[in-house]
Amino acid sequence: MRSTWIDLRRVPTEAVDAVRQAALHVRVTALVSEDPAQLADLPPTVTRVYAGPETMAWSMDRVALADPASYHADMLMLPVSTYTDLADAERLEQPLTLYIKVHDQASLELACASAARMPRTVVEFTDPTKIPLEIVIAAADKASGELVCVVADRTEAEIVLGVLEKGSEGLLLAPIAPAEVMDLQEVATESSPALKLVTLRVESISHVGLGDRVCIDTCSHFEEDEGILIGSFAHGFILCCSETHPLPYMPTRPFRVNAGALHSYVLQDDNRTNYLSELRSGMSVLAARADGTTRKMVVGRAKLERRPLLMITAQAPEGQQVCLTLQDDWHVRVLGPGGRVLNVTELAPGTELLGYVADDRRHVGYPVDEFCREQ
Repeated sequence: MRSTWIDLRRVPTEAVDAVRQAALHVRVTALVSEDPAQLADLPPTVTRVYAGPETMAWSMDRVALADPASYHADMLMLPVSTYTDLADAERLEQPLTLYIKVHDQASLELACASAARMPRTVVEFTDPTKIPLEIVIAAADKASGELVCVVADRTEAEIVLGVLEKGSEGLLLAPIAPAEVMDLQEVATESSPALKLVTLRVESISHVGLGDRVCIDTCSHFEEDEGILIGSFAHGFILCCSETHPLPYMPTRPFRVNAGALHSYVLQDDNRTNYLSELRSGMSVLAARADGTTRKMVVGRAKLERRPLLMITAQAPEGQQVCLTLQDDWHVRVLGPGGRVLNVTELAPGTELLGYVADDRRHVGYPVDEFCREQ
C-alpha cells in the first residue's frame, strides 16, 4: 500500500469539511494544511502536516525554534530550492517533510539529493513528461526515505505508480470533492492478491468442430510459468499458457495467450469475470503464475478467428467439474503443476493441470450467491 496525502490548501472552501471527513473515513496517511484549526481536532490515525506562511519563508534560526505541536501538527512541510536549504533542513531536529518543485535540471538534481538523504520528500513536477520522476525514483532506489509525488487526479496517480515498475511511495492530491479522496485511496491500495491454484485431473478430451476462438494480445511480456485463467464455467478455470515458449514453424509471441472459445470466462481481479467476446483494447486481464501470484495486464488486442475446437473436461480435488474449449491444435498449450508446459492435443485422461476453483456463480461478471447450474 502507498501512502496517501490530502492537501487541504487548494481545496475549495465550501468542500474542506467534506473532504476532511472523507479523508478520515478512508484512513488517508496525512493531511496538509496552512490553517492550524483544520489540524487541531484530527485523530491520531492521520499525520498532521503544517505548511503555513511561516514555513513558506522559513529560515534556519526561526524554524529551529518552532515546534510542530504549536500548529497542532505532527510535522512541518518546508519548501527547499537550494542545496543550502537542504543542508540546513538536515540539521533540524523537528519532524520534517521537504517540498521541491521540479522545473529544470537544477531543481531535478536537488529533488534527487533530497529523496536520497531525507526521511520524506514531496515532489511536484511542472512538465507533463514522467522522465524527471523516473530519474528521482532511480536516484532514491536504495534510500530509506519516502518519496511523495503530487498528482492532479486518479489517472495521473495510476500512471505515477507504474513509473519504472515502482512508482513513488506516496501520492499527494488536492481534491475538489470527497469522491476524489476515495479514488486516490483506491488507487493507492490496489493490489493483485495471490490465488490458491489447485491441481485438476483431466477426465476427457473431445474434438467438437469449428467455432470462434479468441487470442488475447497484451501490452506486456509473460513469464515462462505465467498465463491467464479461462473457463467455460464460472466456478472453474484452467491456466492457459502464453506463447512465450518456442514453437516450430512460428516465432514466439510472449505477449499472447491463445485463450479459448469466445463464450469462455476470463478471470479478472476482485473475483470478477468477463466473456472473452467482451474484451477490447485498453481493458485489463489478470495474469497468474504457477505459484498463484497475479498481476494486471493491459489488453492491446483481442483477436477472434474461426478455428477447430477441442473441449477439455477436468475434475478439481473436491469434485467440481472444470471445462474449457480451446483451439484444437498442438501449439495451443496449458500449464501443469510446477509450470510444466502441456500441448492440448497431447492431453489424456489423468493428465494434471493447474486451475482455479471459485465458489460463486456469476451475474454480468459479478460473483453472486444464487442457484445456477452450468453444464
